[in-house]
Amino acid sequence: MPAWETLKKHQNELIRKQLEGSTFIAPITSSAISTLTGADKALLALPAGYNDVGWMSDDGAQFSSDVSTSDVTSWGAVEPTRRDITSDVTTLQCVLQETNKQTIGLYTGVDMSAVVPDPTSGEVAVSKPDRPPLRFWRVLTIGVDLSDAGEIYMARFLPRASVSDKGDQAFSNGDDPTAWDVTLTGYMDSTLGYSERFYFGGPGWEALLTSMGF
Repeated sequence: MPAWETLKKHQNELIRKQLEGSTFIAPITSSAISTLTGADKALLALPAGYNDVGWMSDDGAQFSSDVSTSDVTSWGAVEPTRRDITSDVTTLQCVLQETNKQTIGLYTGVDMSAVVPDPTSGEVAVSKPDRPPLRFWRVLTIGVDLSDAGEIYMARFLPRASVSDKGDQAFSNGDDPTAWDVTLTGYMDSTLGYSERFYFGGPGWEALLTSMGF
């Protein structure tokens, strides 16, 4: 029998963290993300319409999955004999710290393309709709890690997402800034055929392909 030190394969260089990152949103009419990096392993420019929502809280971009199942139980079995996934929903929650056109629009549900500052005072007024329409966005979150070979990019793309919840907002002079806390839920894009896609790339990623088993 092989010794434990021979049998195990622990590779600390494969442990990833997202040291920094950004979330980008675009109107649903914008092109979907098809490729994150180019032949030189560098990030490609994003399609027209994608805008960075800016600084987020230390929690970063929090992805959650809500999976529901349906079980079949059978006579004599002490555990389900069949299990089917009936729902698998991804949500993205982020506390946006910048006050800008993107964050105001996400939080209020207002179409900001029609909002213009007062030509004299620069004041902006936004009226909360009585029944906000369900607005859909393309949402891309990119996290960046570092390795000896360079940057490693891990991204999650929601091709069709909408704001499904928002947190409280405090006006105060405490340590926390005025924030725009939103939760986006991903849905199936019928044209693309998926509700979420993961991307991995960068020079650091390419250098570790063999170690990761690819």
